[in-house]
Amino acid sequence: MNLRHIPLVPLALATAPALAQTSNVSPVHKWSWSENTGWMNWRDAGSPKASHGARVHDTFLSGFVWSENLGWISLGDGAPGLGDRYANTHGSDFGVNILPNGILDGLAWSENAGWINFGTAPSLMPYNQHARLDVATGRFRGYAWSQNVGWISLDGDEHYVAIICAADWNADGLVNTLDFIAFLNDWAAKQPPADVNGDGVINTLDFIAFLNLWAAGC
Repeated sequence: MNLRHIPLVPLALATAPALAQTSNVSPVHKWSWSENTGWMNWRDAGSPKASHGARVHDTFLSGFVWSENLGWISLGDGAPGLGDRYANTHGSDFGVNILPNGILDGLAWSENAGWINFGTAPSLMPYNQHARLDVATGRFRGYAWSQNVGWISLDGDEHYVAIICAADWNADGLVNTLDFIAFLNDWAAKQPPADVNGDGVINTLDFIAFLNLWAAGC
């Protein structure tokens, strides 16, 4: 992937959008680390809290990471030009993709640091440290790379980035009646996160899909 062929991203793409889905990153495990810029918060971006944070979809990421030293880091706008993934060939369709094996690929953008590459770096492959989503544990592992920041670790022993259980709707670490009520309220109000099956419509199919997740627990 040649970053020099991708034009600079307009400022509008590096600022938080007016509408976004609530982050599904864990309220406890939400941190990545850069030796040069410090902690990066994947969940709490936006107001209200987590309204613009990172969101993990089936085949791509969207939303924002917040760094005290870098500001907003955009993972993608949530509307990939190729439908299920970002093309990453021009500045209007960039973002981080999730490949079938959980490997992360593609680009994030920081107005202050430039492109952040989640692609598979050959130097990391022998050590199994390429950026990836460990589907079995629901957490990210490995490293991303920025020409201006250096390595960004997704894989600390105590502080790392993980997604919440889909049935834990209120993100309190438990799956119980409170999650069912919280989902029901979002579903009745047709809030974007209630589109559980991701078909762009909030209807009975989403209710059934969440009911199945809730019954299965975590």
